[in-house]
Amino acid sequence: MPDRLHRLYSEHGQSPWLDNLRRDWITDGTLADRIRSGVRGLTSNPSIFQKAIAGSDLYDGSFRSLMAEGRSVEDAYWEMVCDDIAGACDLLGPVHESADGRDGFVSVEVSPSLAHDTEATIEAAQWLHRRVDRPNVMIKIPGTRAGLGAVRAVVGRGINVNVTLLFSTDRYLEVFEAHLAGLEDYAAGGGDVSRVNGVASFFVSRVDTEVDRRLESIGSDDARSLRGTAAVANARAAYWGFGEQVASGRWQAMAAAGAPVPRPLWASTSTKDPAFPDTLYVDTLIGPDTVNTLPDATLDAFVDHGVLARTVDAEETYLDDLVAVASAGVDLDAVCAQLEDEGVAAFQKSFDEVLSALTRKAATF
Repeated sequence: MPDRLHRLYSEHGQSPWLDNLRRDWITDGTLADRIRSGVRGLTSNPSIFQKAIAGSDLYDGSFRSLMAEGRSVEDAYWEMVCDDIAGACDLLGPVHESADGRDGFVSVEVSPSLAHDTEATIEAAQWLHRRVDRPNVMIKIPGTRAGLGAVRAVVGRGINVNVTLLFSTDRYLEVFEAHLAGLEDYAAGGGDVSRVNGVASFFVSRVDTEVDRRLESIGSDDARSLRGTAAVANARAAYWGFGEQVASGRWQAMAAAGAPVPRPLWASTSTKDPAFPDTLYVDTLIGPDTVNTLPDATLDAFVDHGVLARTVDAEETYLDDLVAVASAGVDLDAVCAQLEDEGVAAFQKSFDEVLSALTRKAATF
């Protein structure tokens, strides 16, 4: 069904985004083809750019020129990243315009080294916003404790924000509050809240990976029978919380001023366990006012054989599933805290690796 992505949006209100970017996709028509197929946005992160830049020679010409200008390796990295983000923004510009500025976004993440530094994150987010200089750029900020203050401040300056590395419903609700407070700040200063968009990237498959590892360690048949249930239940709980927040008087006042709802975005939606269907984390989380950002293979699998149906709130068994996992002996709060720490560390590792690779390359010029 070649129009499955278009129908996902038109019939179910979910925007499919692509979770990947390479420079050649901008120039050779690959990204344009994806957009024609129904992709409505794009996300990036340090790991994606580590693979693109360090794993190919696509950037060698640009890097050599930047080095010749006397740039530092890190400055050159950010210039190349921002050029790619701007190019992707331009290709998604028509989607952004046709959606009245409420879709067609491209996300770029602040340095992972700033994940626990509120003020430095605010400064970096503003710099990225100015440097890319596109209305459909969205700045990614890790949803750490320090990130919450940065989210409010950056939204309060009228900047689109994608809050990433969310694993727990409690932290997701804190992010919604930070976004809403930022909009209130912006409105109080005379800003037009109708042009400030946000998404909250709630990670899915990584939850099952860790919970299932713990269930296997417990070892009972009852524990093993719960494998593959926690991640979807956790995401559905977040969506239920989203619905409660949107129904609140505070949000309704902001919506009346024209503010776009900050949508939940399902991230980490590739299936890690081959025992599960390859579209598990797409088919089970379809619903209005959501985004699903898909790696290439998962997107292709969904186009080929995904199930088009509203599922994210079609049943209310998610609480039973979460209770069952807890009763089996898995502390989901501890899992989510661990995954946040590991997520920040993984992005930092990718960031360090790409800078190291570029440093070695610069030495050969």
